[in-house]
Amino acid sequence: MKKILFSLILMLTTVQLFAQDNGVEMADKLRSDGKIYVVVACIVIILLGLLAYLFSIDKRLKKIEKENLPKN
Repeated sequence: MKKILFSLILMLTTVQLFAQDNGVEMADKLRSDGKIYVVVACIVIILLGLLAYLFSIDKRLKKIEKENLPKN
């Protein structure tokens, strides 16, 4: 019974997705002006910065963990 109810809920949520309009005015305007590439470039730069920061934190944590491990 739970599987049938869950399947029915999933089907009803997908029906709602078909009713959405695909036209996003802001994205269309940016694309027509050629500025969408600037937006994409900014997002990529921000994500690369976050990844570099996370890797540097991971590297430092590994170093601290290695120093604090008890020697046998």
